[in-house]
Amino acid sequence: MFGNSHSDARRMRDEMVKNQIARRGVRDERVLAAMRTVPRELFVEESDLEYAYHDGPLSIGYGQTISQPYIVAYMTEQLAIGSADRVLEIGTGSGYQTAVLAELAAEVYTIEIVEPLSLKAQELLRAQGYTNIKFRAGDGSSGWPEAAPFDAIMITAAPDRAPGRIVEQLADGGRMIVPVGNFNQYLELITRAGERIERRTLLGVRFVPMTGRAQKGDL
Repeated sequence: MFGNSHSDARRMRDEMVKNQIARRGVRDERVLAAMRTVPRELFVEESDLEYAYHDGPLSIGYGQTISQPYIVAYMTEQLAIGSADRVLEIGTGSGYQTAVLAELAAEVYTIEIVEPLSLKAQELLRAQGYTNIKFRAGDGSSGWPEAAPFDAIMITAAPDRAPGRIVEQLADGGRMIVPVGNFNQYLELITRAGERIERRTLLGVRFVPMTGRAQKGDL
């Protein structure tokens, strides 16, 4: 599939961005550039290499998935990440979304509850030369309070509702995107203006459930 190595993969990334992402309305040029840059084939299981640039999620083991490329781009665009921003990600997973965030932000703090996935992502992302990512293996239900506040927060697993402890870690003017719900899930965009928290419902999605304390309703 990647017989011509980098050139084949680059062509497939360009086609993915054109046909799966830009065509569906993602317009932020920095987001599109990041999606063209990050080699998705490195973040999927070897048995799924032929599907690396297909329009859908893939299993990465441990009951977790790497999200559909369009959803990665859409969620990233909604956060309007600036080059000086500090970003919190709950759910490192394969590290693919983490890499996209790291292309855009000054710093990314990422937490993964499945330790083998966290360790694998750390090794891969460091090998790719990322130096602006801080990793933690553990329950992300409470966020990363000692590093707060954050300009942007992304959660990539679905709790019943947005965790209040994490919402509190938004900086003034900060944005947070999270899939919420059980069977019927949707993306929620949360913004902070001073003490005012605003919520907006976006498109319907399907994410793995958020585990740890969130599964017990401890949000």
